Amino acid sequence: MDKLKAAFIFVAPDADYEVHRAVVESPVVDLTAVGVKDYAMAVKAAKELVAAGVGAIELCGGFGIEGTAAVKKAVEGKAAIGVVRFDNHPGLEFKSGDDIF
Repeated sequence: MDKLKAAFIFVAPDADYEVHRAVVESPVVDLTAVGVKDYAMAVKAAKELVAAGVGAIELCGGFGIEGTAAVKKAVEGKAAIGVVRFDNHPGLEFKSGDDIF
Protein backbone atom coordinates (compact mmCIF):
# COMPACT_ATOMS: atom_id res chain seq x y z
CA MET A 1 0.00 0.00 0.00
CA ASP A 2 1.25 3.49 -0.88
CA LYS A 3 1.80 6.04 1.85
CA LEU A 4 -1.18 8.32 2.42
CA LYS A 5 -0.54 12.03 2.04
CA ALA A 6 -2.96 13.82 4.33
CA ALA A 7 -3.41 17.30 5.79
CA PHE A 8 -4.99 18.99 8.77
CA ILE A 9 -6.04 22.61 8.30
CA PHE A 10 -6.68 24.71 11.40
CA VAL A 11 -7.99 28.26 11.74
CA ALA A 12 -6.04 30.70 13.92
CA PRO A 13 -5.86 34.50 13.90
CA ASP A 14 -2.96 35.81 11.81
CA ALA A 15 -1.96 32.32 10.61
CA ASP A 16 -0.39 32.17 7.15
CA TYR A 17 -0.54 28.82 5.38
CA GLU A 18 2.77 29.44 3.65
CA VAL A 19 4.55 29.99 7.00
CA HIS A 20 2.57 28.16 9.68
CA ARG A 21 2.89 24.56 8.61
CA ALA A 22 4.67 21.38 9.58
CA VAL A 23 4.95 17.84 8.24
CA VAL A 24 4.86 14.72 10.38
CA GLU A 25 6.14 11.66 8.55
CA SER A 26 5.25 8.15 9.69
CA PRO A 27 5.55 4.76 8.02
CA VAL A 28 1.92 4.88 6.84
CA VAL A 29 1.00 8.57 6.47
CA ASP A 30 2.68 11.89 5.87
CA LEU A 31 0.54 14.55 7.59
CA THR A 32 0.90 18.22 6.79
CA ALA A 33 -0.57 20.57 9.42
CA VAL A 34 -1.41 24.01 8.08
CA GLY A 35 -2.67 27.15 9.82
CA VAL A 36 -4.96 29.60 8.03
CA LYS A 37 -6.49 32.88 9.12
CA ASP A 38 -9.84 32.49 7.32
CA TYR A 39 -11.84 30.41 4.86
CA ALA A 40 -10.41 32.13 1.79
CA MET A 41 -6.90 31.14 2.84
CA ALA A 42 -8.12 27.62 3.62
CA VAL A 43 -9.41 27.29 0.05
CA LYS A 44 -6.02 28.40 -1.33
CA ALA A 45 -4.16 26.02 0.98
CA ALA A 46 -6.44 23.10 0.13
CA LYS A 47 -5.96 23.60 -3.60
CA GLU A 48 -2.18 23.65 -3.20
CA LEU A 49 -2.21 20.59 -0.93
CA VAL A 50 -4.25 18.61 -3.47
CA ALA A 51 -1.92 19.72 -6.27
CA ALA A 52 0.95 18.31 -4.15
CA GLY A 53 -0.76 14.92 -3.92
CA VAL A 54 -2.70 15.17 -0.65
CA GLY A 55 -5.67 12.80 -0.81
CA ALA A 56 -7.33 13.49 2.55
CA ILE A 57 -7.89 16.79 4.35
CA GLU A 58 -9.27 17.12 7.87
CA LEU A 59 -10.57 20.50 8.97
CA CYS A 60 -10.44 21.75 12.56
CA GLY A 61 -13.52 22.41 14.65
CA GLY A 62 -13.35 26.11 13.77
CA PHE A 63 -14.75 25.32 10.33
CA GLY A 64 -18.49 25.55 10.21
CA ILE A 65 -20.73 24.05 7.59
CA GLU A 66 -20.08 26.90 5.14
CA GLY A 67 -16.30 26.72 5.51
CA THR A 68 -16.30 22.97 5.07
CA ALA A 69 -18.44 23.29 1.95
CA ALA A 70 -16.07 25.92 0.51
CA VAL A 71 -13.04 23.65 0.95
CA LYS A 72 -14.89 20.63 -0.41
CA LYS A 73 -15.96 22.59 -3.50
CA ALA A 74 -12.43 23.93 -3.99
CA VAL A 75 -10.78 20.49 -4.15
CA GLU A 76 -13.26 19.31 -6.79
CA GLY A 77 -13.44 15.74 -5.49
CA LYS A 78 -9.67 15.26 -5.63
CA ALA A 79 -9.39 14.73 -1.84
CA ALA A 80 -11.64 13.36 0.88
CA ILE A 81 -12.72 16.09 3.32
CA GLY A 82 -13.36 15.37 7.00
CA VAL A 83 -14.09 17.60 9.96
CA VAL A 84 -13.57 17.81 13.70
CA ARG A 85 -16.76 19.23 15.23
CA PHE A 86 -17.27 21.87 17.88
CA ASP A 87 -20.58 23.72 18.00
CA ASN A 88 -18.72 26.57 19.66
CA HIS A 89 -14.95 26.47 19.22
CA PRO A 90 -12.92 27.47 22.31
CA GLY A 91 -10.12 28.90 20.15
CA LEU A 92 -12.52 31.22 18.31
CA GLU A 93 -14.20 32.89 21.30
CA PHE A 94 -16.71 30.02 21.43
CA LYS A 95 -18.10 30.79 17.97
CA SER A 96 -18.22 28.84 14.73
CA GLY A 97 -16.06 30.02 11.86
CA ASP A 98 -19.32 30.52 9.99
CA ASP A 99 -20.13 33.34 12.43
CA ILE A 100 -16.72 34.97 11.92
CA PHE A 101 -15.73 34.51 8.30
